[in-house]
Amino acid sequence: MKKLLCGFVGTVLLCGVAYADDDYLMADTSDMLYLLDAEHLLSTTSVDYGNDILRLGQAFSYGLNSRLTAGANIHYQFDFVHERKERGFSSIELNGVYRAGLADNNSARILTDVLFGARFGGNRHVREPDFAKSTYFAGLRVGRQWAGVSLAGTVKSTWIFDDTRGMSYIDFMPDSYFRMVDGWRLGIGATIRVATNPDFDREWLRFKLVRQFGRTQYGATYSYEYENEESAVGMYLNILF
Repeated sequence: MKKLLCGFVGTVLLCGVAYADDDYLMADTSDMLYLLDAEHLLSTTSVDYGNDILRLGQAFSYGLNSRLTAGANIHYQFDFVHERKERGFSSIELNGVYRAGLADNNSARILTDVLFGARFGGNRHVREPDFAKSTYFAGLRVGRQWAGVSLAGTVKSTWIFDDTRGMSYIDFMPDSYFRMVDGWRLGIGATIRVATNPDFDREWLRFKLVRQFGRTQYGATYSYEYENEESAVGMYLNILF
């Protein structure tokens, strides 16, 4: 614990002296408070592995104007445990982010985002909620950005309409994001999920390490889920057009 605390303090000190220039800040797409400018397109390609499952994903986001972003994504997962047969495509997700509150409009410089979206289709034999037949979600994110640090908290409610797994759940997600020297970034967050079906209650601890080169970011991720004592590692590529 002492080493972890020292490492965290060192990270904060690095963020205090490490200053990302304007070009880096404008293209810091891994920041949870980042919002696309009008007519900008973001491509995110991801792969992660955990619990003998390999998951591939592709997402696109597009800035409709300076306050509204629309996006879509889909994933495919392959289960290496043949008896489970949990392999196939997730539902196609359509989502949006609306910046309801700007930092310039309040003395605390707080940003407020409204999140919303829906998922349709998906493989019914895959256990995770993202693969359910019909899903709708809405949420609220509040946070603030500094030169070296971003902090945010998100509450997101999801409703699943499915013959066998119909339920709803709420995610509570605190996140921190540190801009360090030479284009390096570090993200630390958690997700606490409370579901109407207790079998889907979850508690994740999440980490990501990011290296930025201009308008491209390479990220490595690690997550640990306490309920089932499972972990997953992954990588992703963000390209801003």
